[in-house]
Amino acid sequence: MNFKKMLVIVGVLVLASVVFTACGTGPQGPEGPAGPAGPQGEPGPAAVAADLSCTECHNDTALITSKKANWQESLHGKGTAFVEEGGNNRCAFCHSGATFSQAVADGKNFSEIESGDANPTHQDCRTCHQIHVTYTGEDWALETDAPVTTVTSGATFDGGAGNLCANCHQARRYLANFASKDASGNLIEGKYTPTARFNTHYSVQVDTLLGTVDVNEALGVEGKPAAHYEKVEDSCVGCHMGGGETANHRFLPQVATCAECHTDAESFDIDGAVTEFEEKVAALHDALIAKGLMTENADGTVANVLTDAAGNPVQLDPPQAAALFVYHLIEEDGSDGIHNPAYFNALVDASLEALK
Repeated sequence: MNFKKMLVIVGVLVLASVVFTACGTGPQGPEGPAGPAGPQGEPGPAAVAADLSCTECHNDTALITSKKANWQESLHGKGTAFVEEGGNNRCAFCHSGATFSQAVADGKNFSEIESGDANPTHQDCRTCHQIHVTYTGEDWALETDAPVTTVTSGATFDGGAGNLCANCHQARRYLANFASKDASGNLIEGKYTPTARFNTHYSVQVDTLLGTVDVNEALGVEGKPAAHYEKVEDSCVGCHMGGGETANHRFLPQVATCAECHTDAESFDIDGAVTEFEEKVAALHDALIAKGLMTENADGTVANVLTDAAGNPVQLDPPQAAALFVYHLIEEDGSDGIHNPAYFNALVDASLEALK
């Protein structure tokens, strides 16, 4: 091949490369149709139960069944108040587990519920725990353990895991809610009128643990927080459940738990304190009847005297009204003074003095 032919061929090749390069810089054309499906891949390993997070709770142990069996023996588990009161907006927060759970999530307290629960539930696992949120053992976490500002007194209860309990176990009313009124509905200063429900409502434990019930001023008592509040880890839960995976879901305190602090305890009547307190309460009972503030029914229960001889509503001075209120407070608290021994003894002693 001579030199001229070679030069022509090289020129043609250079020109072709320029043309092809220019063509490659144009806009991309539309995507072509998808190709046929590839062959079936090899099957992956079969899933086994051990790989599922559900088994952290749902397994062949008694983790759930033991708690459920104990819970069913508790008032939370076998009580019927949820049927009677869950549909009432004033009661649903505490008497329907589902309402409680939703209200806590919404940051509401019992006074802020606008409607009752048409399908109320017990205070069950879902009431207190974050069941089936992550589908792991993390769902045993409590719905809340944030400090609680009490509705009636405005005091703050900060007792760790016991804060969950404090949302319901607090007073609904104080002595001040029973101030006397004249026929026009005007308040009568310094007078109180008993009713059949002359009390705080059941489950007033937060207020007695903190010592905040408003009878203090009328009786000259300085209310102070209990050692069971200040010194027991997780407050209510620490005494009534014991904590951990062995937590007692009947919510009944055990002497063995008391013995962790009261090393010589053989019963709840440590050093005869409960016996002594019960004797004082019996004396208060008798004094209230002797003063005509209560009557005793044939079945052993008592009733407040609501009207005077002329049939008018009773009006009591603050000390006498407070003494009657304290008697019912002891029943509403239900601990025989154990929740706050110093406070309860001071209240009863002052009440007895007021009735002399």
